[in-house]
Amino acid sequence: MKSIAFFPALILATVCACSAPADKESIRINQVGFYPDQEKTLTLEQSNLCEKIEIYKAGTDEKVWEGAELRSAVSPWSGKERRIFDFSEITEPGTYTVKAGNATADFTVSPAAYEELAQAALTAFYHQRSGMDLDPKIAGQWARKGGHPDTEVLIHASASSESRPEGSVISSPKGWYDAGDYNKYIVNSGYSLGLMAEAFLMFPEQYDWETKDIDYGEYTRNTQKIYEPIFEELSYNEEWMWTMQDPEDGGVYHKLTTPNFEGFIAPVECRQQRYVVQKSVTAALDFAGSLCSMAGLNSMAWINCDINARIYKERYDKAEAAYAWAKAHPDALYFQEKINEAYDPDITTGAYGDFSADDEFFWAASSLYLATKKAEYLEDVKQYFPESFKLMSWGYVAPLGIFNWLQYEKRMLAYKPFWGKDLFGKPYCITAEEQEIIDSCKAMLLEYCDATILDVEGSCFNNSYGNKPDEFLWGCSSSFCDQAICFLYAYEVTGDEKYLVNAHRNVNYILGQNATGYCYVTGFGTKSPMFPHSRLCHSDGVEAPIPGLLVGGPNPDQNDIIEVKKYDSDYPDESYMDIMPSYASNEIAINWNASLVAAIHWLAYIQAR
Repeated sequence: MKSIAFFPALILATVCACSAPADKESIRINQVGFYPDQEKTLTLEQSNLCEKIEIYKAGTDEKVWEGAELRSAVSPWSGKERRIFDFSEITEPGTYTVKAGNATADFTVSPAAYEELAQAALTAFYHQRSGMDLDPKIAGQWARKGGHPDTEVLIHASASSESRPEGSVISSPKGWYDAGDYNKYIVNSGYSLGLMAEAFLMFPEQYDWETKDIDYGEYTRNTQKIYEPIFEELSYNEEWMWTMQDPEDGGVYHKLTTPNFEGFIAPVECRQQRYVVQKSVTAALDFAGSLCSMAGLNSMAWINCDINARIYKERYDKAEAAYAWAKAHPDALYFQEKINEAYDPDITTGAYGDFSADDEFFWAASSLYLATKKAEYLEDVKQYFPESFKLMSWGYVAPLGIFNWLQYEKRMLAYKPFWGKDLFGKPYCITAEEQEIIDSCKAMLLEYCDATILDVEGSCFNNSYGNKPDEFLWGCSSSFCDQAICFLYAYEVTGDEKYLVNAHRNVNYILGQNATGYCYVTGFGTKSPMFPHSRLCHSDGVEAPIPGLLVGGPNPDQNDIIEVKKYDSDYPDESYMDIMPSYASNEIAINWNASLVAAIHWLAYIQAR
C-alpha cells in the first residue's frame, strides 16, 4: 500500500474557443482520468455561453478535437440549462486541456486511470484502524499513534446476560472506526465487509483459468497477488467482529461505543470508558452474512492453505450460531431511546437502528444456504424474498442477498469442471429450484438497471442517478457508487456494454462531473474536500486530509444547519459545504468508502483483463 499525494492541475493560458466571456470554473469533468476506450463527456455550466469546446495536448497548441454539444439539459429544480459534450474519440493516453472561452480544465487518458484511486480508497481503511500505531511506510504523513486498544470493554446494562452480567470486562480489539467518530458498529461493519467481499468475488480474474491457459499452481499465485492485500485489510475488521459475538448464545452486540461522541481529538487522547451495547437481530444477521462473504474471499485468497478449510468452517459455525439467535429473537431491534429510558449510562452515539429485519434475514439466509445447502435456510430465502430491487444501504441489505445468488451461479459454472465438491462435500451444481431463484434475482436487477438508465437522456451530467431531488440524501455520494456496482453485476451476468458505460458515468459524477465541480474523494482531482467531518483528519496536525476518503456529498435536508449556519445553495445537487462542522454533507464513513472501493476496483480490473 502507498499513500497518494494531492496534486494540482496544470492550468494553461487559453485561446478563446468562443467570443463570449465564461465562468472560469464552468467545466464539469472527471478530474481523475479516463480509460482510453471509456466514454468521455463533460458538462458546461449555464454561466458559460460557448457553443463549442476545443481540446489540446496539454502545454501545446496542438488541437486534437473540437466540437459542439451532444445535447443540452435543464435542471428540474434550479432551471439551469447545461450542455453535455462527448469527446470519446480521444483515445491516445496523455494529458489534455479543454478550452471553452476563458475556462479551462485538464484531464488525463490512461490505461491505469483508476489504479491510484483504487489503492488510496482501500488504504483509507488502514487509516481507520482502531487499536494500533499506523506505519509511516503505509500511512505516510498521516501516520499516528494507536488509540482505543479495547482490551477492557464493559458490558452495558442493556447487554447483560447470566454469563456476562453488567460491568463484566471483555476484550474486543481491532476493527475500523466507523465514520467521523471513534466507535465501532456491527451493522455498518457487516454491511461494508459484505459489500466489498461479494464484489471482489465477482472480479473476472478468478474465472480466467481456461482463457489464460495457466495451471493450478500459477493460478494460486495470481489470486494471492490480487486478493491477499484486500483480504488482509478486511480481516482486520472481521477479527474485531468475531469478538462481538457472545460465545454462550451466539448473539451479537450491536456496537462498541463510548456513551457520547469524543471531541475532535486524536485517538490516543481519548479517555471515555467504552461499552458493548444490546444484542440485536440486525447485528446478528449482518454478522452472519458478512462472515459468509469473508469465507468466500478467504478461499480465493489462498492464505494459509493448510488451515483454510478449518477457518472456512469456523466462520460458518459462527454465522449459523448468530442466525439461530436471530431466529429466536426476531423482534430484538435496536431502539436507542428505549434503551436510554431503561438503562444507564445513556448512549448518544450513532444508533444504526432499524424497523425491520426482513432484508437482513434474506441476505443471511441466502449466504448460509448457498454455503451449507440446508433446507431451513432455503425456506427462509423464500419467505423473505424481496418484491423488487431497491438500491442497497446499511439499512437495506437485501441486494447483497441478490448478489450472493448471482455470484453463486457464476462460481458454480466456473468451478464445476475443476472440482467435484466444495469443502462441505456438496456437489458443484445448480438445482432447478436454485436456478428459479437466480433467474428471479437477475430479472429484478436488470429491471432496476434498465429503468434507471432511462434517466440519462434528460440528465445535466449524463448519468442515471441524481436526477430526482430525493436521490440527494445523507451519503448520496456512495449511492452513485452503489448504483455503479449494480450496473457492474448486470454487466457481468449479461455481457451488455451499456451497463459498463453507465457504471463509468456514475463514477464520473463523483469525480467532478457534477453541479458543485468537486471531486468528492479527498486528495484527488483539482477541487476536492479539504475539511471533511472526521476526527482523524481534524486532529492529525496535517493540512491535507487523509487521501482516498469519499465524503457524503450534497444533502438538501441540511441536518447540520445549526452548526453550519448557512449553506451556499439550497438546490438538492448543490447543497454541499466543504467545512468540518458539516456532518450532513462532508462526513466520511466506512460504508461509503466500501462502495467506492468496490466500484473503482471492479472497473479497474475490468479494464486490466
